[in-house]
Amino acid sequence: MASPLERATISIMNERLRKLAFRANHRGMKELDLIIGRFADAHLSELTSEELDQFERILEVPDPQMYAWIMGTEDVPAEQDNALFARIRQIRLIPADYSQSG
Repeated sequence: MASPLERATISIMNERLRKLAFRANHRGMKELDLIIGRFADAHLSELTSEELDQFERILEVPDPQMYAWIMGTEDVPAEQDNALFARIRQIRLIPADYSQSG
């Protein structure tokens, strides 16, 4: 059974993940909602605390700039050019499953 401190820590982490997932899926630019949102939905719960901090910083980047970085039309600045951002960029290369069942 988890201690009160452990339960509080889990609750705080769940709230952080929920807020990050919402922000990732509601950026304002549909293309980024799909790319960043897909990444968040698939990988947010497995990120380390440091990676979650990096993800929060990535979410602060304005949409046009973020889109240019992801599409490769602008260079990613050194402070954002990390393994996490590389993983996000890979999401755009994976086709979404648009199949309909039934």
